Amino acid sequence: MSHFQNELRARQGGGAERARASGRLFVFLPYDQLTDRIGPLAGRAPEETGIFLVECPAKVGRRQYHKQKLALVLANLRHFALEQAARGVAVRHVVSDGDYAAALSPLAGELGPLTVMEPAERELREDLAPLVRCGAISVVPHEGWLTTRQDFMAGTGESPPWRMDRFYRHARRRTGVLIEDGRPEGGKWSFDRENRKPWPGAPEPPAPPRFPRDPIKEEVGRLVNERFADHPGRLDLDSLPATAEDARTLWRRAREECLAHFGPYEDAMTIRSSGLFHTRIAALLNLHRLLPAEVVRDAAGSDAPVASREGFVRQVLGWREFVRHVHRETDGFRSLDPDGAPTHLGARGKLPPAYWGTPSGLSCLDRVVGEVWAEGYSHHITRLMVLGNLATLLDVSPRELTDWFWVAFTDAYDWVVEPNVLGMATYGAGDLMTTKPYVSGAPYIDRMSDYCGDCAFDPKKNCPVTRLYWAFLARHEETLAENPRMRPVMSSLRRRARGKRAEDREIFEQTRRLLLAGRRLDGGKDGEEP
Repeated sequence: MSHFQNELRARQGGGAERARASGRLFVFLPYDQLTDRIGPLAGRAPEETGIFLVECPAKVGRRQYHKQKLALVLANLRHFALEQAARGVAVRHVVSDGDYAAALSPLAGELGPLTVMEPAERELREDLAPLVRCGAISVVPHEGWLTTRQDFMAGTGESPPWRMDRFYRHARRRTGVLIEDGRPEGGKWSFDRENRKPWPGAPEPPAPPRFPRDPIKEEVGRLVNERFADHPGRLDLDSLPATAEDARTLWRRAREECLAHFGPYEDAMTIRSSGLFHTRIAALLNLHRLLPAEVVRDAAGSDAPVASREGFVRQVLGWREFVRHVHRETDGFRSLDPDGAPTHLGARGKLPPAYWGTPSGLSCLDRVVGEVWAEGYSHHITRLMVLGNLATLLDVSPRELTDWFWVAFTDAYDWVVEPNVLGMATYGAGDLMTTKPYVSGAPYIDRMSDYCGDCAFDPKKNCPVTRLYWAFLARHEETLAENPRMRPVMSSLRRRARGKRAEDREIFEQTRRLLLAGRRLDGGKDGEEP
């Protein structure tokens, strides 16, 4: 018997009687609802409540998740089970060889209909649908969200295109967050224009957070390394938050060390820090170890500058809520494409091996990819303007890039990763939720980062990223020509000399060919670290 099983049994006084006690409301808690502060657990005494927690290797087998993500989910689920058992909640922990429905069906037969807060992930809702239809599971609203479908419709309108800024303003008005006397605090709804500064080298960014090891984390680490040895990524138990105290520590660090400087430098990138002043709370927020309502309240009420507070609130109350509504309204983008794989620009290319760690010779790409496989993390601008930008410039399939993001990041679930990649990073959904493709040449990366300093290519002279940018605009000229936000750059494209356009196209073809073959662009030895 594992350490976790022994500990759970001990905290339940032997386990069997408490876990079978009658008269309790039994709740199925999905892997991303690890909280007793909202939902059915919040309104009942522990001795009146029982929970089911399921570990499902079949779900893990659907895609090659980063080892750090597997450990994060498993360690948090097991620690949450122990925390609830210590409160007096009856805990049933099940490891299922089948799907979630197979695990829960006999338990519902034994104890009567189960209750579940509506799962955030479409995948899990589909798994549970047979039990919901037959009455074995009763679904109640998910109380972790900060806005309703009515908020979304009131803010954006019932039909696309949908825009986050209009939704965000409605959400702020309705919730009263950062509102004074009916007006936005600081006189602006958004300080986005003030939040685009490159980091000048000071103030010093905080060190990545570290957390104490414990027997549960170490046991999960062994399980992941043994059973999922073929999964990518590095497992680092010292950077793994898993307990309720770890979550509190992470949020306290974020408030004390990150929030004040988050706003101005939230779009900056540097070789000296993979996160700069980003809070790194998204993975725990999406597991509900931290609650969205609480972090918004704490951030809005902090003494950080208003541009930083508003920038943080915009990410959680604005963008996070917006993308989950878009995902739900489009049935995971299946309303645009039956397979949930829209490609507005017709991109169908393969993802280069560089995204799996094969050196490309591009300092920006190789550095960010290395950080992802080391940490299961990068912040939103490295995701958008390095990983997403380069894949889009190479005409990589939006679906293939989305699936890569899904396995690579610890905070990735269908409702968040699909809108962010299909909808924003690749413009795969067209203008459904964004106004333009988010693409750039080397000058943007050079301006917002120090990545170019140790690159073999000069961003002002010979970096292929700039040629990829012009070639992208030319390939999609017909589609993008009438986009209002693209008109200035499309006008520049029309003035670009014919010979330059031919060179752009040639460099695009050569670059794509080399990267797909796993070759370095800078002429370095294949397999050699940049």
